Amino acid sequence: MNTLKIGLVSVSDRASSGVYQDLGIPALEEWLGCALSSPHHTISRLIADEQDLIEATLKDLADTEGCHLILTTGGTGPALRDVTPDATLAIADRVMPGFGEQMRQISLHYVPTAILSRQVGVIRKQCLILNLPGQPKSIKETLEGVKDENGKVLVNGIFAAVPYCIQLLDGPYIETHATIVASFRPKSAIKAQ
Repeated sequence: MNTLKIGLVSVSDRASSGVYQDLGIPALEEWLGCALSSPHHTISRLIADEQDLIEATLKDLADTEGCHLILTTGGTGPALRDVTPDATLAIADRVMPGFGEQMRQISLHYVPTAILSRQVGVIRKQCLILNLPGQPKSIKETLEGVKDENGKVLVNGIFAAVPYCIQLLDGPYIETHATIVASFRPKSAIKAQ
């Protein structure tokens, strides 16, 4: 069986140099462990905010490691050192603008500064690459969406579309725990149990 391979890239000058502990990768690993019911394997990289280094890391994870999905965290704002989206676009074959649009829509429910985010979603070969926020709380919100006090989804999280996107890229069939995030695919694309 083709196991889902996920690259996790935390982009932070200070965390990569040991000034403080990275929180992005642990938050992503914990969330994926709770949300995915399909087997998966993660490969993590903690790197500095250097465009050449980010590009090389994304290429390595997509081309050499064969990741189906890469999730980056950090470096998506307007500051001069925030170059994650620039690096992501530089190595992309195709841009998936809906992911960036949806990430900002979700975040705007929580903070007005979400419009400052430059997060993008792209495809390189058969790998989906998504730029996530840097804070664990924001990562969870972006992936799961906006929910009311009873857990009803008001605005879909971006991960609802990820399994079908990877399926369309000839990747593995991914299933999620609907209580965390319900993956959506057309009826014709649902695998018989």
